[in-house]
Amino acid sequence: MSQEPWEVGGRRSDEGQRSVPPQITASQARHATREFFCGLVPAPSQDRVESAILVVSELVANAFRHAGGVTGLHLAADRDVVEIAVRDPSPAFPRERSPDLDGYEGGFGWPLVRMLARNVTVRPSRNGGKVISAVLDR
Repeated sequence: MSQEPWEVGGRRSDEGQRSVPPQITASQARHATREFFCGLVPAPSQDRVESAILVVSELVANAFRHAGGVTGLHLAADRDVVEIAVRDPSPAFPRERSPDLDGYEGGFGWPLVRMLARNVTVRPSRNGGKVISAVLDR
């Protein structure tokens, strides 16, 4: 793929597409995702919307916790799938950790994202850092 997903001239013809400003918070990302889904016709099921919101929330939270923040969020949909792409400034790829059952150190988000998504890819960003893309069934 030659372009970042939020640049003009993306890689596929999408029914719906939305890029949001960098420096977005997890709360703002969840709100933007819900608004994005409200604009899709036909509307995905509530379960699909909630799964996508959970994936966005986890990816954004992980970017803040482990990668220095979010530098981009892109949402795209066609009739079959929804793609969520989060860009952050760290080149380090996510790694599996043992979940902390006491609730202090996390370790649940990355496995949850991989479980909910049809496909997850991590690749270096052209401008440094990385892009994590999760594709979910619509």
